[in-house]
Amino acid sequence: MGHHPLSRRGFLTAAGTLTLGAALAGCGGTGPSGEDGVVVYSADGLGDWFERQFEAFRERTGVAVSIVEGGSGEVIARAAKEISNPQVDLIVTLPPFIQKAAQDDLLAPHGIDVSILDPEDRDAEGLFFSVVRNYFTMIRSPQGAAPETWEDLLREDLRKKIQYSTPGQSGDGTAMLLLLQQVLGREEAHEYLGRLQANNVGPSSSTGRLGPKVSTGELLVANSDVQMALNAIEAERMDYETFIPAHAGGRTTVALPYAMGLAKNAPHADGARRLMEFLVSAEVQQSLPSAARGESARRDVVHEGPDAERIAAALDGAEIWSPDWNDVLTHLDSDLRDYREATQQ
Repeated sequence: MGHHPLSRRGFLTAAGTLTLGAALAGCGGTGPSGEDGVVVYSADGLGDWFERQFEAFRERTGVAVSIVEGGSGEVIARAAKEISNPQVDLIVTLPPFIQKAAQDDLLAPHGIDVSILDPEDRDAEGLFFSVVRNYFTMIRSPQGAAPETWEDLLREDLRKKIQYSTPGQSGDGTAMLLLLQQVLGREEAHEYLGRLQANNVGPSSSTGRLGPKVSTGELLVANSDVQMALNAIEAERMDYETFIPAHAGGRTTVALPYAMGLAKNAPHADGARRLMEFLVSAEVQQSLPSAARGESARRDVVHEGPDAERIAAALDGAEIWSPDWNDVLTHLDSDLRDYREATQQ
């Protein structure tokens, strides 16, 4: 990925735990120097699009933007760690981590008019909103016999050739656990993931680190999301393809929007709000398919062209499931405990 001189990017360290509450208590370090500009902590996947937009924002407003990327749980853990000495202005992460940030009082009301977004893409309390619509997917290497179903991932020829990001630390990994519970049943999903351990390389706190391994053939299958995967295929020439595994009832994916919230006690709150307004503007949102392989949540933005068609093709034939993420949070810690017990991970 390219770097603009005014954007400082780094990766967060792993939270090192599966329970959501513990993940929020872990994770050390301080944010990048942000005395003269806005600091963004973001789940990985949008880095290239962000850097282009941040440079355009700087040229328009004179306000520089710094970004730190990591797993969805990691960015929330870091913000929580720093709450007594805030370093971050904007937090961008996947559900249910943005809901957890709101629940744990890590966000402040943004005060921005986002009525152009559908209700499911904006928090009723005005704490966050979707900046990019996105969806869960798996990715597979063109090497070997291509798996098509969840059952296929248990094949012996995939032994130690599969890796997925860890539920509780990664938004995509958490989505994979929830999706399997939805299509297989809760106990059956945990039993399935226990069986999958024979083929699983091991935990990963970040989904973004898995794609290059599939591209080189080190892995044959990994989890991802549609935006991240299609962008890597198109912009970074990664050698893999997306697929949504089939189950007895068809194929199902999970809606996983990148959601943006203003950090509580943000050091540069005014600049952060200006950046939020800029990023959700029709002008910037129109660029999403071609520049990031994502979809806008704005009702007045219509996406057309080959990149929009690629997104549609990645979702073709799949039911899109939109969980009640606040309900998910009520039982997620117990789900993660049972997952850890089933996988010994």
